[in-house]
Amino acid sequence: MHQLILLRHAKAVPESRGTDHDRALTATGRAAATAIGQAMKKAGLAPEVVLVSTAARTQGTLEQLQAADVWEEWPNIDAVPALYMASGNQIRDLLRNLPETVRSAMVISHNPGLHDCALALTAQAGPTNTKPEFKRLDDGFPTAAMAEFLVTTPWHRLGAAPAALQRYIVPKDLI
Repeated sequence: MHQLILLRHAKAVPESRGTDHDRALTATGRAAATAIGQAMKKAGLAPEVVLVSTAARTQGTLEQLQAADVWEEWPNIDAVPALYMASGNQIRDLLRNLPETVRSAMVISHNPGLHDCALALTAQAGPTNTKPEFKRLDDGFPTAAMAEFLVTTPWHRLGAAPAALQRYIVPKDLI
C-alpha cells in the first residue's frame, strides 16, 4: 500500500507582468500554505518523495511547507517541469514511474490537472463515496487544498482500482 498526497499550489498574484510560470504567492497564499503544512505535521503526513512543478507558485508553496517545519526527515524533492499545467493523466503517469520502494509521495501542482487526477483516483469507488470529503472534493480543488489517498495498487498500476480518499483539507478549514 502507498500514501499519495495531492496539494494544489497556494494563492498566487494575478498575472500582470512576466509569465504565468513566474507568478509568486500572495501573503494570503503564504499563510494558507503554512496552515496546510501545520495540518500535515499534526496529521503525521510525511512523504518520502515530493514531486513539484517548477512554477514559482508551486515552489513558493513548498518553501512555506519547509518553513512550517512539516517534516522531521526531509523528503526527496524533485522539481518536475512536466508538472507545470499537466493533465490529470500526465500526473498519474508520472506517479506510475515511482519505484515500489516509495511508500509515500506528494505532488504539488496545478488545476485543472490536479483536480482531475484526484477525481479519477476516486471515480471507481462508486456508491461507497458517502464521506462528506468526496462531495467537497467533487465540488472543487481550491488553492492550497490537500487530498490524501490510500493507494492499494502498485504505483505502476495507479488508477486501475480506486484509491481511498483519507482526508481532504482546504485552507478555510484551518484559518
